[in-house]
Amino acid sequence: MTTTSAETVLRPARVRTAADSAVPRRGQGFQHGGWFVAPFLALFALFIVWPLLRGLYLSFTDANISGDGASFIGFDNYREALDDPLVWESLGHSAWFTLLVVPCITVLAFLLAMLAHHIERGKWLWRLCFFMPFLLPSTVAANLWQWLFNPGTGMVNHVLGIDTPWLTDTSYAMLAIVIATLWWTVGFSFLLYLAALQGIPAHLYEAAKLDGANAWHRMAHITLPMLRNITGLVIALQILASLQVFDQAVVMQDFLPGPEGSTRTFVQYTLEQGFTSYRVGYASAISIIFFVLIAAVALARMWLLRNREEGGR
Repeated sequence: MTTTSAETVLRPARVRTAADSAVPRRGQGFQHGGWFVAPFLALFALFIVWPLLRGLYLSFTDANISGDGASFIGFDNYREALDDPLVWESLGHSAWFTLLVVPCITVLAFLLAMLAHHIERGKWLWRLCFFMPFLLPSTVAANLWQWLFNPGTGMVNHVLGIDTPWLTDTSYAMLAIVIATLWWTVGFSFLLYLAALQGIPAHLYEAAKLDGANAWHRMAHITLPMLRNITGLVIALQILASLQVFDQAVVMQDFLPGPEGSTRTFVQYTLEQGFTSYRVGYASAISIIFFVLIAAVALARMWLLRNREEGGR
């Protein structure tokens, strides 16, 4: 059957525009993007996923530090960990440290950021002084404060005119570590607050001044509400970091658990079981329990943030 030219329907060819050329074909964008993230994924799998899976496996064994003769023992390590009083004691020390550090560092970072943001002369010097301690390695900061808290030669007792055994008394040992941590880590939260303050539009303050609002009113109704998200971020990051406290507590106490074990943290007890008692399987079980606690804190923060965002809509 043939068709005449009149019956033939001529369909115009589809013109390929520049916009069409810019759109990648199906799967092409993912393939090209995959080459960029592949190195990160490989390192993530090598240093995060594989150690986590390996530690999970070891937690069900009685493996020692030599790695020989490990046998499967099921949940015995987890049962022992839940009945171990030192597990709960060290977890309590980490929680107490977190409870002391997080509110103090949040308030202090905010106040320092406000000072650096509003000061007129020598802004760069103030910002440098507030942030510079954070650049120090943890061992350097810990050794510095170990010397400052020394009852005989330290400057703290000399300046305050007291004779307090900071690092050898159960009443002051954890407080000394908290003070050193505040000085060392406040710079990071200070930088976050300072960046957030610089992002607040100046016309909001100008309009408030025209309406007769004083400094306290501008603080309560403009500054603090605009910093709500960054405050939540600072608190979340500090909680996660403080629960994992290890370096300063160990170095300031000369790699000991402190007077009567008063500064033994959860991470430190895990390393003691793994590298001092050589119980790698038991240490792995403790670390898995700690990983679950940290993950629960992170997920709770994400859940609260999402609910707050949905409630604000």
